Amino acid sequence: LVYGASGKVGTHVMEEGLSRGHRVTAVSRDPGRITRAHQNLHIARGDILDPESVAGLVQGKDIIIISVRGVTGDAKNAADAVPYLGLKNVVAALRKAGPAAPRLIHVGGSGSLEVEPGILFADQLPDFILPKALELEIAGQVAALGFLRTVTDVDWAYATPAKNFTNGDRTGEFRIGGDRLMEDSRGRSRISRADFAVALIDEAENAKFVRERFSVAY
Repeated sequence: LVYGASGKVGTHVMEEGLSRGHRVTAVSRDPGRITRAHQNLHIARGDILDPESVAGLVQGKDIIIISVRGVTGDAKNAADAVPYLGLKNVVAALRKAGPAAPRLIHVGGSGSLEVEPGILFADQLPDFILPKALELEIAGQVAALGFLRTVTDVDWAYATPAKNFTNGDRTGEFRIGGDRLMEDSRGRSRISRADFAVALIDEAENAKFVRERFSVAY
């Protein structure tokens, strides 16, 4: 089940899953935005901010992947970020499902990565050039990781891309790290959305990071 399947990352996740023969349920508040047709693809209307909708959609699934953005209404703090609120709804639904609950993979932004021990990339972003909504969304993703690290009764992984997303090709070659922001020999921190999707589906298949965060970069 892919939340945010019509987004830039979610579209690649959907395609990568289908290419490997998985059955994919693509969720969107506006299903008309997903025009892909495939025998293994089911398109569902859903709202990650609606607990009843979430509870109905997670039933019978093996993996839940969340890749959503944004903030709600008159957002004032990290608790109003869609990724944070949606994640809490999904975790609540998985807790109710008990031992048979699906695994969860949450996509969180690079702002939550450390550039030095105890210092996040988000801490170095100048507030005056960030739109308020984006600032709150980044804070919400940091809060989402903090929340997940308190969750011991659901199998989760928190997947974080490099600092810069690219529209590059799928190469299948990248590095997997942890909490530290990774850079290449030229000081660049980047990953294509296509290769990030490869890493996500790899994790869906292999479950290497159980209740851990992992990061992906060239």
